[in-house]
Amino acid sequence: MKEFTHLDEKGRVRMVDVGDKQITRRRAVASSTISMQAQTFAKVASNQSRKGNVIETARIAGIMAAKQTHLLIPMCHPIQIRHVQIDFYPYAAACSFRIEALVQADDSTGVEMEAMTAACVAALTVYDMCKSHDRAMTISEVCLLEKYGGKSGHFIRNSTSPDKSGS
Repeated sequence: MKEFTHLDEKGRVRMVDVGDKQITRRRAVASSTISMQAQTFAKVASNQSRKGNVIETARIAGIMAAKQTHLLIPMCHPIQIRHVQIDFYPYAAACSFRIEALVQADDSTGVEMEAMTAACVAALTVYDMCKSHDRAMTISEVCLLEKYGGKSGHFIRNSTSPDKSGS
């Protein structure tokens, strides 16, 4: 089993020194799911929320969150993000949206935390905009789907989740 890199030899928390690491292309994709009542799902999916376009607001929030991750997660390094993409996949049968966040950078450390933060904050934004109608919404299944770049190489999650087409 690999050692935790954020702990020194005495077990103290530390920020990993990435100064000697090579700058490479980094890419991560993460997802989250937000489930809601059928009536709430219909309003969001048809852009009928009285608060405005829920999906586009959540997309902007996810992008902003990716760019601020180093301010939220104590041991994250500020990185030069060059692209963030947030996509929403509606699943009418489950009254849910799967949110995917893709983050890319050319840097000496990965972008996994930025992608997961973006997916979470996008889901939280949907919750915030819809909570007056549906406080029982659930955010779940936050995970890293794919990671590319750096010395640890390429990671792809083996998943049995539904395909992006919603079928």
